[in-house]
Amino acid sequence: MLNLRCALRSAALLRAPAAAAAQSGALPSSGLQRHAGLATGPQQKQSTFYELRTYNIRPDQTTAFLKLTNEKIHLRTAHSELLGYWNVEYGALNQVFHIWKYDSYSQRAGVRAAVAQDPSWVSDFLSKAIPMLTSQDNAVAYLVPWCTLRRPPQEGGVFELVSFRMRPGGPAVWGHSFQAALTSHDASGYGKLLGAFHNEYGQLNTVHALWWFENADKRAELRQKAHNDARVVAAVRESVAHLDSQTARLMYACPFSPMK
Repeated sequence: MLNLRCALRSAALLRAPAAAAAQSGALPSSGLQRHAGLATGPQQKQSTFYELRTYNIRPDQTTAFLKLTNEKIHLRTAHSELLGYWNVEYGALNQVFHIWKYDSYSQRAGVRAAVAQDPSWVSDFLSKAIPMLTSQDNAVAYLVPWCTLRRPPQEGGVFELVSFRMRPGGPAVWGHSFQAALTSHDASGYGKLLGAFHNEYGQLNTVHALWWFENADKRAELRQKAHNDARVVAAVRESVAHLDSQTARLMYACPFSPMK
């Protein structure tokens, strides 16, 4: 199950070791070597990964799809762990997003084989749901090394999924500044960071941040405050030097979502 604590370090502490090394001449002040300690290798020694799935639904079938999923999702969760299932409100239309947890690739392969042979799932859900969809997409992602998953502080509220497409090079190049940008928001109370994920399959050099807010208006208020916080502005300015593009989706948890 979810670890309820997120090991977030302050941006200042994170910069200190690299800055000290650069000043002493042990490391250059820029580029690959300075951030080599944040390469994905240490994290990926852990076999647990997360499948991020996005379904686009026919506009006239959204209500029916959500109703069917609410009634039949238990047939799917009997096979593997669902972390969250959301209906996208802003940033995309007629779209749902969900996260599944797997302990290994062999476990996922076994789950997919079992699901395909589950007559109840195939007849009661799959055969009815597939015609309602226009497309499906998935990505395999690992948690970034400095973060574990958290639950929202209370049920309700809204979730925001922000996806960043970073320039090639990986966390060894941009990991430090990306971490500083996210932790500056979280530590200052400009949102509750629930998890940060780095794609292994799917669009590469992509990182996702999952946030929670009390409501959409509170999110807008906190975002405006963050724009006027010099600490946040400085951290974000460093991170965007490595950024190609980003997208954001504001989402509401479905009634059957474990995370809500």
